[in-house]
Amino acid sequence: MKTIKVNTPSKSYNVISGSGAICELIPSLENSVGKCRLAVLTDDNVDSLFKDKLEGLFQAAGYSYIKYVIKNGEASKNPETLFAFLEFMASEGITRSDCVVAFGGGVVGDLAGFAASVYQRGIKLIQIPTTLLSMVDSSVGGKTAVDLKAGKNLAGSFWQPSAVICDTDFTKTLKKEVFRDGCAEVIKYGVILDDALFDKLGGGIENCLEYAVCRSIELKRDIVEGDERDTGMRAILNFGHTFGHAIEKLSNFSVSHGAAVAKGMVIAAKVARALGISDLTHEISGILLSYGFDLSCAYSAKEIASSAMSDKKKAQGKLSLILPEKIGKCVIYPIPADSLLSLLEAVKL
Repeated sequence: MKTIKVNTPSKSYNVISGSGAICELIPSLENSVGKCRLAVLTDDNVDSLFKDKLEGLFQAAGYSYIKYVIKNGEASKNPETLFAFLEFMASEGITRSDCVVAFGGGVVGDLAGFAASVYQRGIKLIQIPTTLLSMVDSSVGGKTAVDLKAGKNLAGSFWQPSAVICDTDFTKTLKKEVFRDGCAEVIKYGVILDDALFDKLGGGIENCLEYAVCRSIELKRDIVEGDERDTGMRAILNFGHTFGHAIEKLSNFSVSHGAAVAKGMVIAAKVARALGISDLTHEISGILLSYGFDLSCAYSAKEIASSAMSDKKKAQGKLSLILPEKIGKCVIYPIPADSLLSLLEAVKL
């Protein structure tokens, strides 16, 4: 196991990552939030697999807790679910001195984080991610959100956790396609920040899982510490996401986040080639194909451009594209939003 210290302007906290890290949950609770009541948010899949493990730890340590279970999947990440959880905490008498515990994947983590940030104007939060995707992405860095009808993650807040427990053993129960979703995000870190990680992933993540998780968290930590509220370089973490989110939305979320981001990274590489920035389409497509991703795009340039117009990275008539310059380095490339369609039409999606 490894402890990774995160120091943001608003809060410092530890991320404990590795096989068996869940055994550090109680010491982390005692050190970061003290003895308080815990409001656990989880989903039906995670609850059926791990509820006895988590509740056994709480009971043995004398922690009082309540639990709210949502249906798994992106469809639950909406304002209605958020407010239902808030009402549940209020009805159970959760106070400002208590703590929300997110126990699940990215949907649970985003919902729980947003709820913690607004309940009684903000209470403590512990993240226990159970998917590879949430371990390397959403559990660290303080971004929380729900989806609106107009687009993904359009309502949210920045709210850092008090501690994060990333037990890589949880990934052993994931379906192949769910685990693969997380691989897309790890590959993303290699493309944008670390060519050595990218090379290592070429040999298969199963041969370096704990290293890949820790390294991804460290890379995200380094970016978040310098740009907590996403006003500058943190934007590079969105590599593949502008196009990926558009594909998710167009598919009514039948294309998973990781699968959509994989497609989005390839589109971004093609755009970079069209603009003369780099020609990395072969390298990026190659590693994604080796992990089993379907890189075909079922949507037209017009559909993707239209969907991308609701992206959060659009501002003052410009859209910031994150494009690869070389493996290990990306650039933020602002374009006039109304030129996106012609740019996409110029590349073969």
